[in-house]
Amino acid sequence: MKYLFLGLAIIFEVVGSSFMKASEGFTKWLPSIVVIVAYLICFYFLSLALKTIPLGVAYAIWAGLGIVLTAMVSVFIFKQKLDSPAIIGILLIVIGVVIMNFFSKTSH
Repeated sequence: MKYLFLGLAIIFEVVGSSFMKASEGFTKWLPSIVVIVAYLICFYFLSLALKTIPLGVAYAIWAGLGIVLTAMVSVFIFKQKLDSPAIIGILLIVIGVVIMNFFSKTSH
């Protein structure tokens, strides 16, 4: 259940971030409402995940996967480009999350 909660927190964080772009600085009311609701739901599920997952581990997974998924939204939805350094940086974040989850005793 803990990783389901964390996964939902990540999904709602990506939704919130994506709609933040669409809100154009909170000048469009509907995307702005989606941002607020998505982040409230996101932090609710993150708080549930934190009951059983260590803070550092949960936050690293949440932030790392959030970065990757938000970058994918920026490419596929907003048609923004990622250059080589951005892609390499994102890959390093993913590698860090994988190493932490498979090799660190902190995550267990």
